[in-house]
Amino acid sequence: MRFAAAFEAASQAIRRRPKFSRLLVICAIGKDGIQLVFFFSFFSYSAGGILAYADAKSDHSFDTPGTTNKKKLVVLGTGWAGTSFLRNLDTSQYDVQVVSPRNYFLFTPLLPSVTCGTIEPRSIAEPIRNIMQKKGEKIQFWEAECDKIDPMNKKVLCRSNVCTNSDGKGEFALDYDYLVLALGAKPNTFNTPGVVENCHFLKEIEDTQRIRRSVMNCFERACLPGLSDEEKRNNLHFVIVGGGPTGVEFAAELHDFVTEDLAKLYPTVKDLVKISVIEAGEHILTMFDKRITEFAEEKFQRDGIDLKTNFKVVKVTDKDITMTNGSTGEVSVPYGMVVWSTGIGTRPVILDFMKQVQQADRRVLATDEWLRVPNCDGVYALGDCATISQRKVMEDIAAIFRVADKDYSGTLTVKAIKDVLKDICERYPQVELYLKSQHMKDFVDLFTDENGNALKQSKELDIEVFKKAVARVDSQVKMLPATAQVAAQQGDYLAKCFNKMKICEEQPEGPLRIRGSGRHRFHPFRYRHLGQFAPLGGEQTAAQLPGDWVSIGHSTQWLWYSVYAR
Repeated sequence: MRFAAAFEAASQAIRRRPKFSRLLVICAIGKDGIQLVFFFSFFSYSAGGILAYADAKSDHSFDTPGTTNKKKLVVLGTGWAGTSFLRNLDTSQYDVQVVSPRNYFLFTPLLPSVTCGTIEPRSIAEPIRNIMQKKGEKIQFWEAECDKIDPMNKKVLCRSNVCTNSDGKGEFALDYDYLVLALGAKPNTFNTPGVVENCHFLKEIEDTQRIRRSVMNCFERACLPGLSDEEKRNNLHFVIVGGGPTGVEFAAELHDFVTEDLAKLYPTVKDLVKISVIEAGEHILTMFDKRITEFAEEKFQRDGIDLKTNFKVVKVTDKDITMTNGSTGEVSVPYGMVVWSTGIGTRPVILDFMKQVQQADRRVLATDEWLRVPNCDGVYALGDCATISQRKVMEDIAAIFRVADKDYSGTLTVKAIKDVLKDICERYPQVELYLKSQHMKDFVDLFTDENGNALKQSKELDIEVFKKAVARVDSQVKMLPATAQVAAQQGDYLAKCFNKMKICEEQPEGPLRIRGSGRHRFHPFRYRHLGQFAPLGGEQTAAQLPGDWVSIGHSTQWLWYSVYAR
């Protein structure tokens, strides 16, 4: 689908706007076979329509699932995590049921391009039933919302918005042996007054349609007779709250849309348009390399996009947006449209579930390194709805020492540490990161004598020396970003674990159990960062790839549109 969606998007551009279109196709052989890398850049406008998928084979009746001896596996969500899990799961081993209010998978990295008509909605969505049919095994899909998770009784309570069952409410319950939570997240409003009522978000196809219509309506209102220039400027003031990748990309897309297309349709008001980006921090794109941040800010300045950094939005009405700054105090500015893109928050159903599993004091649902929800049998969580809580070395220091001390002497030799080094580095990835940050080649490099020289293999160490040597290792514990890249890798990882569940129960493949006996069934999840991109408009993109490799400019646009096309 990813290749098909990308190719279709490029084809649309060429057919509609050949003057502004280019297509470069490069074939490369990867471990998964031929991969297509493509590049296209174009502009188009459209008032848009509403995207919907209707499947003649869809069945919204709520018949009881057929009896089977297979374990019942319920998947909640059809986003990047849930869909990646389904694509890679061996469904012949489980009785799989999928619940989601969205009956299609959405290619979210291209959402900002849909808002301005650069890409049509159908090009970034694929019906989930198409994915299910390709599996060749029967998977049941229910288009419904999950209202409550009952881990004690291993049930999920759901409600359909498209149909009702015999009781007229559309409510039903599903039993599970395994539950995969991939519900994603909601926009984070920080409880700012007026945001929900007056701002647009950018997470769903419906959001892009509303934004596109709102942009067109702002221009139409500005062209009405009897308006002063100030009133026209107010109508044509587009505000983006949030200087992260989504907010920056939408601002860039909107600027291109206005200058390349709408300026020709509305020549009398084109000079009155203003685009503002409001960011609470000191800079935009703070998760990127400083060079990218500086380039983006300079380009926005050249393009006439107003950057308001160190401003916090405190209220939004139907006409004004109020922000505050340490030096200026509160400032109210009239606007025509506001897009809110300030990060993500936890969905209510997950918040309720967190209370049941003793995580009410957390902001995000926590899992272990195997994506399991602690103290909750058979429940896994991945994607934006959860975060991995990495165990710290110092929390387990006594247990680590005990595992390495195989002769129970109360001391360790350098050789004994080396014998369990692989398991320690796999169980605690921060060890490897710390060694790299200190330019050390090996874990034993942490252990030196008073002159800083490496210790001999037979040198014995007690637990206090061991603690002192690894005391700073946990400084490298890092939280994974809430991105499509992370979610997709987690879905792929968890599916592979489920595929070999029975085998690994008998033949565990994971690292040594530090606080128990034997080995873990699976290797823990490890995220492989493939880089991050920030489209900046004008056919220019900034990329930061592994190894601190930074690329900025027109050529980098090729990479941006090809990252997920495989």
